[in-house]
Amino acid sequence: MTGIISGCREVPVPKPRGHFRIDMPQHRYTTFNSLPGENQNSPFTFEYPAFGNLSFNDEYEDEKGWFNIEFPAYKAKLYMTYKNINNDFDELMEQTYKMNVKNHISKADAISEKYFNNEQNKVYGILYDLKGNTATAVQFYMTDSTNHFLRGSLYFASEPDADSLEPVIGYFREDIIHLIETLNWKE
Repeated sequence: MTGIISGCREVPVPKPRGHFRIDMPQHRYTTFNSLPGENQNSPFTFEYPAFGNLSFNDEYEDEKGWFNIEFPAYKAKLYMTYKNINNDFDELMEQTYKMNVKNHISKADAISEKYFNNEQNKVYGILYDLKGNTATAVQFYMTDSTNHFLRGSLYFASEPDADSLEPVIGYFREDIIHLIETLNWKE
């Protein structure tokens, strides 16, 4: 007599890699209205996250319009550059295209654009969303096309991993859109 032996045996199955849960603070804002240097008043104002720290690039003394909004708890930094337009609007647009799109096209899975057109405040520009494992996920430029030009790029001090950073990127994207929507030029 031959018998059949059977039984239930648990086969280990590897679990997918998980990511840490990141709790983001409630959106609260403070007003930016001064640049460092002799003339403390900036030619623009906007609202930025209240938990962000302003820093100014001292090593670039010739570039007075370079500053950052840092978020140490998230190892994130929004690099900002302001330029007066001096018959160089086309050059500024070309630089921005190279920095925002062309330099990241090989790494990005997709790049989408959101246009802003605030006729009342003369604030026009584009927000770029770069999808995939790119060095920067959100960039923008804003201008009145005659006097003012402001651009920003969000970077994280970590290896790009779009999946793990997406909740944080989405949170900061909302804050960047708020910054853009509250931007006003001082005439």
